[in-house]
Amino acid sequence: MFINNSNNPILITGVQRSGATIIAKIISMCGVYTGKTSEMMENDFLKHAIENFYRNIEVDTKAQYPLPNTNNLWIPTNWKRQIESKLDLEVVKIKEGQSWMFKSSTNCQIWPIWHYAFPNAKWIIVRRRTGDIISSCMKTAYMTAFKEPSILKSIGVNIPQEGWLWWVHEHEKLFVEMIENGLNCKVIWPERMVINDYTQIREMINWLGLRWNDSIVETIDPLLYKSKKKGGE
Repeated sequence: MFINNSNNPILITGVQRSGATIIAKIISMCGVYTGKTSEMMENDFLKHAIENFYRNIEVDTKAQYPLPNTNNLWIPTNWKRQIESKLDLEVVKIKEGQSWMFKSSTNCQIWPIWHYAFPNAKWIIVRRRTGDIISSCMKTAYMTAFKEPSILKSIGVNIPQEGWLWWVHEHEKLFVEMIENGLNCKVIWPERMVINDYTQIREMINWLGLRWNDSIVETIDPLLYKSKKKGGE
């Protein structure tokens, strides 16, 4: 196996629509291996592996509803081997000493599996204000779960906004679980970059043992244009 640093991945997660993609872009710019990724910075091979696992445990492959139950979660003992096997399919190979990362909102939903396979992983938990997440979900075409009256009824709410609020709170419970169970986590709020505050990002890069890339601000700033135009709302 060519993966020299496979035991210490960087796992990026958070509620969908929180800005994890931008954080993943920043980390990749500092030399971390991502493999073949989608526009959303998710490794294609690993994403498909997670989707297959979600089908097997009969939860939503879009990670909306239903969600996995971390208190009653089947943990595949060969998960580490599966993940490394997927990475081994990549054409570009990880250089000696280079870290690899995987960004996905599903990471927190099945954190016990990742922790079992990679107990030394460093976790980035990306946060965003709840109201902003709900507003974004309501405007995003693929965020559809809480348009279904049957799903709203199953969680005891009446309107989509309440459904998304429930969903955000479920993720917040997972973040608490991760921290209380001793996972090596750092919480990041990307919205601070909207007001040109990269202090937390620099601290994150240093914590990961990486070098700051001077082109980060120049590259990321245009991606925040809409938020800056709205005054950071």
